[in-house]
This record gives sequence, C-alpha cells and structure tokens, in this order.
Amino acid sequence: MKNIEKQTFQNPILPGFYPDPSICRAGDDYYLITSSFGFFPGVPIFHSKDLVNWEQIGHVLDRPSQLNLDGGGISGGIYAPTIRYHNGTFYMVTTNITNGGNFIVTADNPAGPWSDPYWIENAPGIDPSLFFDEDGKVYFTAAWMAKDAHKFSDMEIWGQELDLTEMKLVGERHSLWRGALKNAHSPEGPHLYKVNGYYYLLIAEGGTQHFHAVTIARSKNVFGPYEGYEGNPILTHRHLGKKYPISNPGHADLVETQNGEWWMVALASRPYGGYYKNLGRETFLIPVEWEDEWPVVSPGTGRVESTYDVPNLPFFSVAKNEVRDDFEDEKLGFVWNGIRTPREDFYSLTERSGYLRLKLRPQKMVDVLKPPSMSMNPEENREDVIDHPSFIGRRQQHMNFTATVKMDFNPHNDDETAGLALVQNNNFQYRFECSMVDGQKVVRLIKCTSKTEMDYLKGTFSYENCETKLAEAPCNSDSLYLKITASGQDYSFFYGESLEKSQLLADNVDGRILNPDSAGGFVGTYIGMFASSNGNQSENAADFDWFDYEEIKSK
Repeated sequence: MKNIEKQTFQNPILPGFYPDPSICRAGDDYYLITSSFGFFPGVPIFHSKDLVNWEQIGHVLDRPSQLNLDGGGISGGIYAPTIRYHNGTFYMVTTNITNGGNFIVTADNPAGPWSDPYWIENAPGIDPSLFFDEDGKVYFTAAWMAKDAHKFSDMEIWGQELDLTEMKLVGERHSLWRGALKNAHSPEGPHLYKVNGYYYLLIAEGGTQHFHAVTIARSKNVFGPYEGYEGNPILTHRHLGKKYPISNPGHADLVETQNGEWWMVALASRPYGGYYKNLGRETFLIPVEWEDEWPVVSPGTGRVESTYDVPNLPFFSVAKNEVRDDFEDEKLGFVWNGIRTPREDFYSLTERSGYLRLKLRPQKMVDVLKPPSMSMNPEENREDVIDHPSFIGRRQQHMNFTATVKMDFNPHNDDETAGLALVQNNNFQYRFECSMVDGQKVVRLIKCTSKTEMDYLKGTFSYENCETKLAEAPCNSDSLYLKITASGQDYSFFYGESLEKSQLLADNVDGRILNPDSAGGFVGTYIGMFASSNGNQSENAADFDWFDYEEIKSK
C-alpha cells in the first residue's frame, strides 16, 4: 500500500501584528478578523476555505463614521473584535476604548460595506462577544471590573440577553465567571459555544504578556453557574520560560469545520534577539480535540507548534503578495494603514499619476499623548488631541526583511521632512528622513524614545521625549532611494540616487526600542512613508514612486 505523506502548514498563519483573532464559518467559507487599535482603516478581515491560506478582503471599519480614533494613542482605539455569522448576516462587535465604548456593525457581504455602529448602551468593559442560541435568543458577553475589585486586573466576565432587533440589552446582567485561578489576573476575551448540551465559556486570563493563558468553564445554563475545567489552563506557555520560540499564547476563538474538526485561532508572539517582540502578537492556528466533553488543545504536546498537519479541507489558492506596490491603482491596497482617523485629505494617488503623494502638514510623527482615561473633551481642549499624521504604513511581518522606496522630495526649509519611519508608537520610532540643514539637503536617521510616567488613580501624567540624530549625510539628487534592511534586531539604513549607488548611512542599529513590551502598548512595528512640516503650514509634498517589502529568507 502506498504511503501518503501528510501535508503540513507553518505558523503563524498571519505573521506580524494581527492580535486577538476571531473566526466564524459561513458554509464552506471562513472569515477571520483581528484587533487594529489606533490604525485606520480598522479591523482587517480575511477569507479562507482551508484555515491555512488567508486572503484579506477589506476592513470592517473603513469610514470615519464607523471609526473615531481622535485623540487616542496607537494602542488605543479598537480592542478585541468578535465576528459571528447568523441567518445570512455577519456581525462584528468590538470596543472603541478611545471614543464610544462597545458597538456592533453588520453586513450581508463580509467584504463590505458594513453598517455604521449600533452603540450598545449600559454595556461596560471590553472584549465583547455574541452568542446565538438554538432557541433564537442572542447573548452579549464582555469583561469588566468586578464589584469587589481591589486593583485594575480584578475583572469578571458578564453576560446579558441582547434584543437583536433594537440592538439593546434586555433583562438582568449576570456575572458568569472570574477565571480559573484564584484572584485571576485580567479575565477577558470571552466567547460562548454550545456543544452537546453544555454552554462552554472560553476566556483569556493572566494578561496578554508572558503569563497569558486560555481557560474554559461550562454550564447547563447560559447564565451559569459555570464550573471551571480541572485541566485549566487549556493553553499557555508561561511555564516554558522566556527562551521558548513562541511566547504568550492566548485570547482564542474556536471553530468547527464542515467535516467535524475543531480548530483554535489564538494570538502568540515570536521573540527574537532576546525577549523582544517587534512583530507584536500574531495569529496562530492550533488543532483541538474533545475528550470527556472538554477540549484538548494541540493534542500530544499542549503547546503551540510551528507546524501541524493541514486541516481536512480543500486547498485554498491565494494570490502571492507582491513585493512592490507601484501605486498605480485608484485606491490603496488593504495592506496599508494610517494612524488615527483622517479628518482631511493628506494623501493622493491621482495628483501625480503612478505616485503616492503625501502632503506636508503641521502634524508630527512624534507627539505628547495623554492616556485616554485622562484626556479631556477633545473639542474643548485641542492641545490634548493627537491628530493624524501624514503617514501610510504596513506591518513588519518578518524578523529579516528589506524595505525600499523611491521618493521625490525637495524640502524648502529645515522643518520639512519626509521619508521612511519604523514606528512602534507615538514616541518610540526610527525616522529615516530627508530634510534641509542651513540650505543643504540632507538625509539623516533619528532615534526617538520617551519616558512616560502616569498614575491612573491620581490622574497624574509626566512625559519626557528624547530624540537623537544617529547619522546624517548630504544628498543632492531630486530622486532619493531609501532602503532599510533588518537582520534580527540589527537594522541598517542605505540611501542613494539609485539602487546601484546606494551608500550606508547607519549599520546594525539596535531595533529593540521597537519592542512593545519596552515601549509600552499592544501593537507590532509598522514601517511606512511619512511627510511633515513639523508644526508649520506648508504647500509642499513628497511623492513616492514605489514601495518594496520582502522577507530575507535564511540560507
């Protein structure tokens, strides 16, 4: 008998900053979304038929009327969305922690358009989810501070019936579960499922960093009481140490295939160059089996593995991501994002055909930011609002990569800058920029870090920014080629009037400031194009002919 070799797939299925994955099935089609925080458009949505190969089909929140990110930090905005499909309609529920709270949007076509938000009143907390029961009732769950909380992480999962016609909560709010551990840290990310007569409540706990975990409880009644599984946590790497190649798995969602298999999507990180996670929290796919009416995650190992056998599903062919974006289309590709909600036109794909034009505006890439919980009304205190900069970027998705851009830019004064930026947040970034110094056009590398201290209870906030010029050189060409290469945590920067004549500006620059655990926040590193007049008005612009991004594969 012929021995048929099983096919495998490689984790993560979505590399780079794609955290808090949620998944649903509609017939033979699967749809997956992730958190997007302070980036616009928000909530990327992907389609697959085999759970392994995914194609982005859009963003759920692609209009300012859906997504107000004004005044928020890059780690503000949209937290932990959930996607569900029921009777021909897709539902996405999430939290805008910067402006508005919990809301639902709907669509007949997951590629959009999605509706404007239905804001859910009296729905405190974060990480909302929806559960459609067999009797037609719908339930809303979320995580919120427990009534007897002594510290910020003392949370509980609550649930309440939702009137889907009115998009309003009805009946009594019920406390469902406080997590598997005694005094569990940050129970959150709840999802309800019904399997063989039991309601299963899947949550994350332990915080989203090293001690993250997935735990589960069940009940015969949707509102409990819920009994925690004796085998909890059903997934964690907290016991494997910081040298293990995959860290902090958690915040999971389950899906059953049309062939009866169960799979889990969960976030996790791949530290490199030490315990540093420049890529952020990524999306992994993990097999699940049921034993004794409880789920067993990654049977045989209990760990998130880099490879598994593929699901029992037909292969789904997805177009290979192009290395180069020539900016020839009328709209930006789905890979691109800006920072915060655009309130004015800051880029154009038509003013110069075949180019992305970024307008120089007073908004800076670096700015002072007050935490959302301390910010005043932005309409009354404009100095507290962080506006959207002229930035178009994409996720860093690989430990080793090269990114290259061809830019036409002639600064008029010392304040006008444009180029490439590696961005972890508002105040931790590298800017590889062209500007002017004493009438001479220059290219330079700026390192930005900051020291921020805050006390949420006292409402105090202090901030100290530090910018360091690491290298500078004159350049006289109208067209400038900028290239960044990364070999692990060593980033190198090249410039020139052509690719063939590129010169090294700075070599082996330390990338560890782009680690979210160091910088503070929940996002991965972005790399993209920017332009700014740094506080002044300007009629100038920077034109980008093309942008290349490519993984450097190990030999």
